[in-house]
Amino acid sequence: MGPVVITTRDIYDALIRLTETVQRLVSKGDDHAADLADHEARLRALERGRWPLPAATVLISLAALAVAVLPFIRS
Repeated sequence: MGPVVITTRDIYDALIRLTETVQRLVSKGDDHAADLADHEARLRALERGRWPLPAATVLISLAALAVAVLPFIRS
């Protein structure tokens, strides 16, 4: 098989390929960070919009309980 010869050109080409790969990964990471921030904002908006529903349910339940108990209190 003989000796292995690695030239400076081989090292340079490998370094260029590695640099391009790293740049693509960094670019994808930035895209993922933007997507994550967008999803986080959407989730927070959904959470803010849902809190009135349980609160309204509790208030309606209390009003119904008051109406149901009122005849027993008057007698």
